[in-house]
Amino acid sequence: MRGRTISSTGEELPVIGLGTWQTFDVGDSASARAPLRTVLQDFAAAGAKVVDSSPMYGRSEQVVGDLVRDLDLRSRLFIATKVWIRGRQAGVDQMEQSMRLLRVERLDLMQVHNLLDARMHLDTLRGWKADGRVRYIGVTHYTSEGAADIADLLATERGVDFVQINYSVSEREAERRLFPLTRDRGIAVLANRPLGGDTKRLLERLRDRPVPAWAKEIDCTSWPQIMLKFVVSHPAVTSAIPATKNPDHLRDNLQAGTGRMPDDEIRQRIVAAIE
Repeated sequence: MRGRTISSTGEELPVIGLGTWQTFDVGDSASARAPLRTVLQDFAAAGAKVVDSSPMYGRSEQVVGDLVRDLDLRSRLFIATKVWIRGRQAGVDQMEQSMRLLRVERLDLMQVHNLLDARMHLDTLRGWKADGRVRYIGVTHYTSEGAADIADLLATERGVDFVQINYSVSEREAERRLFPLTRDRGIAVLANRPLGGDTKRLLERLRDRPVPAWAKEIDCTSWPQIMLKFVVSHPAVTSAIPATKNPDHLRDNLQAGTGRMPDDEIRQRIVAAIE
């Protein structure tokens, strides 16, 4: 799989990662967790790394932590989560709980979600990073309009390694408002919702449409691959994190990290085809 370098350290991450919103929020039963177990096994076997979660995602952190432990995958994954609460001590408590659920002593990436009390939590996290409790720190927003707010924060806050923002064929605001800044500052980008805000409806609309003939030029055989390649071909994007609990969908998504990538002309064709 293709990789992108984190500018602040030179570490490389595969361009296709894994989100866990809704998909990993399941119970303890073996039947509920079986497809997720397969997803994580296949994900790691393909050389993918980035697994992103949040305390907002129900039981997702716990399920990720349990399965990663059971499959002995910790050393092969890059695990990220978020803090989303007001107050310094409340933030510390929430982050420590997340680390217990994820079963990590040192987290790869902790992000301040939706910029909630961002300056306060970033101050805490800079201390955690210095102490070795987290490797990277970041900020996120769940709307494309949040790109401008993140850009405003980055104008004054230093030491931010990652930004997570919506970016897809149908949500391209980050291209204009945020990506020039992240590239100039050497900040890595995780692309959230890379298949679009209403993924299910969009894929249903495309289901009966054959992929264009030019898809062969970028080694794509499905619409999800085309849409993901649009995202990860942008030079500012470090990794896209589509969520899935379906092993077949995962394997299809992972193919977007291989083969030829679209140039500017084909990127425009993708936009036209989707719109």
